[in-house]
Amino acid sequence: MAVIFTGSEIVGLGIQIERNGKDFYETLAAQSKSDASGKLFKYLAGEEEKHIAAFEKILNSTEKYEPVESYQGEYSSYMKALAGECVFTKKGKGKETARNIKTDKEAVDVGIVFEKDSIILYEGIKKVVPEYDHKAINALIIQEQNHLTQLIGLKGRL
Repeated sequence: MAVIFTGSEIVGLGIQIERNGKDFYETLAAQSKSDASGKLFKYLAGEEEKHIAAFEKILNSTEKYEPVESYQGEYSSYMKALAGECVFTKKGKGKETARNIKTDKEAVDVGIVFEKDSIILYEGIKKVVPEYDHKAINALIIQEQNHLTQLIGLKGRL
């Protein structure tokens, strides 16, 4: 049986990713070995909290939206594939992942992957929400790109 995602379920995935990201960065901030890493992880945790609120606002407008598809289940299949590759779609995975990290460099590397996965998934989300929500999602993507840049910069300093 095929799994079909509605627009609201896909936005819900975005919310779950952001919750896990918040937990991930909060845990890393608490266990960080350097001040620079700890400060960045704390900042990123706060950013994820803002993203949760933004996605919840989008969720309210996507409840009944049905995207135009080339074939039935097109976007559902695409989003299922993307979500399956993103470890942070699973509840509780943010803290669990952070607890297994031993060094700040490893934490930054995992954060870089998380931010890249988020950008790719959010680009996909734009295809299943109404066009009037694209501006908000584009803003989130730009923020995630900024987070990626900050993490790459920190990696160079570690």
